[in-house]
Order: sequence, then structure tokens, then C-alpha cells
Amino acid sequence: MHVRVEFFGIPRSRAGRESIVVEGTNLGEVLASLRTALPEFADACLREDNTLRPEYLLNVNGTMFSKSLDRPLNQNDTLIVLSADVGG
Repeated sequence: MHVRVEFFGIPRSRAGRESIVVEGTNLGEVLASLRTALPEFADACLREDNTLRPEYLLNVNGTMFSKSLDRPLNQNDTLIVLSADVGG
């Protein structure tokens, strides 16, 4: 299923774009898709197991933060990747 991923702050700089649409049914699959689609982002922001490095956060649909790779997603969900220190 299609999931939109938006990048803010440092993750945007690492991704080299504002957003991308990738495939995935859960957070783990989406992060694995990002590793393939955006290797520079992955090198800077993901660990080898496709989890986000601790200095980054992942928000689902602007309503909740999640780190669980098993968290299911729905068609056309939007994930937001941002720096953990955003909002000071």
C-alpha cells in the first residue's frame, strides 16, 4: 500500500526532498523502503535494523509518535520524520 513520508529539518536535508511515497504495510516495511529509495537518508538517519536513530522521531498522521516497527499502517497514511529536538 502507498504511504507518504514527509521530512522536516535535518531529515529533509538528508533525504534531499520534502516527501516521498513508498510501499509498506507497517513502519518497518516503510523504513526498509526508505533505505532502498533514499540511501543517503538511510545512512544518516537509520540504524542497520531499519529503526530510526535516537535523534529522530516518526509521527503517524500528525497524531501520534511511534517507534514500533510492527505498527500497522493504512493506505495513504502520512508519516512525518523530524529531529527529536524540534520544537525546543
